[in-house]
Amino acid sequence: MDKKIRAGIVGGAGYTGGELTRLLMYHPAVDIAFIHSRSNAGKKVASIHTDLLGDTDLCFVSEPGDDIDVLFLCTGHNESATFLSSNKVEGQVVIIDLSQDFRLSGSHKLGNRDFVYGLPEVNKQNIVKANSVANPGCFATAIQLALLPLASGRLLKEVHVTGITGATGAGQKLQASSHFAWRANNIQAYKALAHQHVGEIVQTLANMQPGFSGLNFIPWRGDFTRGIYVSAYTDFDKCIEDAYEIYEQYYQEHPFTHVSRSMVDLKQVVNTNKCLLHLELAEGKLVVHAAIDNLLKGASGQAVQNMNLIFGLAETTGLLLKSTSF
Repeated sequence: MDKKIRAGIVGGAGYTGGELTRLLMYHPAVDIAFIHSRSNAGKKVASIHTDLLGDTDLCFVSEPGDDIDVLFLCTGHNESATFLSSNKVEGQVVIIDLSQDFRLSGSHKLGNRDFVYGLPEVNKQNIVKANSVANPGCFATAIQLALLPLASGRLLKEVHVTGITGATGAGQKLQASSHFAWRANNIQAYKALAHQHVGEIVQTLANMQPGFSGLNFIPWRGDFTRGIYVSAYTDFDKCIEDAYEIYEQYYQEHPFTHVSRSMVDLKQVVNTNKCLLHLELAEGKLVVHAAIDNLLKGASGQAVQNMNLIFGLAETTGLLLKSTSF
């Protein structure tokens, strides 16, 4: 690609906006046209995302520009639809929304735009042709990647999932459960069987395995900064080698999802766009462990992955990142 993609970021001061800025700054095919933040307009981006000190002189702007090829919405949930209703975005501009506003059936459309669900491991062919993408949620990404091969073979029975997420999963705004004094040396379950990502997970799995609805999910808050680790299990009447064959075959064409024959951990994926999976068979149940970085494969990295697909770039462009395993 001779001409670089001009990208705009709305909601650039939060965790996902900061992570997206880092990725796009060093993406070989992208120029950042603007980074929008109403509350930080006029401030240097590096004054908020202090790890970018010395890397950029960009300042936050109060009004989004229009000379762009792709617009990333890093706004809070229920804010993306409001922004698009009050700000004109030309039809040729690709929109990639990181909120949950357009993920569920019945909420995909806004005006002439029809948002495609942006999980490449299940929807790559549609993403390539899309001009509007609803980026998946972080827990939703990890859990779906743990279960897609089984749903593809219509092998899912009732599923039970536990998952733990780091403090950045709660967003940058300080709240009681993200304060250091509460979070340190502490864990807590929350939204048991009622997490907001369950709907999009079941939607995807039911599209692959009609009639599926049995997903039971208990999320946990963890004493670490970033990353998600989930363990899902369901009845399975085949052997472990059959399970590995199913998973390895399903993901053989997907560059960021890897099936490991040894146990995986969070440090292997933090600061990467990878998902690592490990399988165990115990007492007739298949246990699938999945680890991702909630801010990358669970948010901004996957958004860039979707941009790459839409603009005809190699899927891994700008996303070959090393983990912080030590």
